[in-house]
Amino acid sequence: MKYNELQAESNKSKRRVGRGISAGQGKTAGRGTKGQGARTGSKARPGFEGGQNPLMQRLPKLRGFKSHKVKHENVLTGQLEQFANKVVDSTVLAEAGLVTNPHVSVKLLVGGELTKKVSVKLQAASEAAVEVVEKAGGSFEKVERLGRPITSKKKLQKAEK
Repeated sequence: MKYNELQAESNKSKRRVGRGISAGQGKTAGRGTKGQGARTGSKARPGFEGGQNPLMQRLPKLRGFKSHKVKHENVLTGQLEQFANKVVDSTVLAEAGLVTNPHVSVKLLVGGELTKKVSVKLQAASEAAVEVVEKAGGSFEKVERLGRPITSKKKLQKAEK
């Protein structure tokens, strides 16, 4: 066994404060002189500033919160009537003006009648809407949202790596 291969755990004990002047932490034992912090059993809550209005109360607050939930744009089954015997996806709906752009998440809901066969490829649909599409002879397929093209040079370089 070599000295550099020894596996010993450190057994450094806590420093014993308040044991006299020669011990290095005598008299006030690192607690300062008087006051709240010098007393035993006292511990101010986080953010407490000795009675002064705490920083978190002094700062102005913003209203509400930012939701990171994906918002769907809704399309009704009756609106698909104009796309007879076609494949309907977010690009086709954007060109028709039913959604704002082809990169948004689109959900199909029941609203109006669908009599023509349509093949639907969207991000989401209600169960009732899928039944309506299949009853008309069409089909529904769940697909991922169409990503936006990269325009930033930095992001383009990251994507290439």
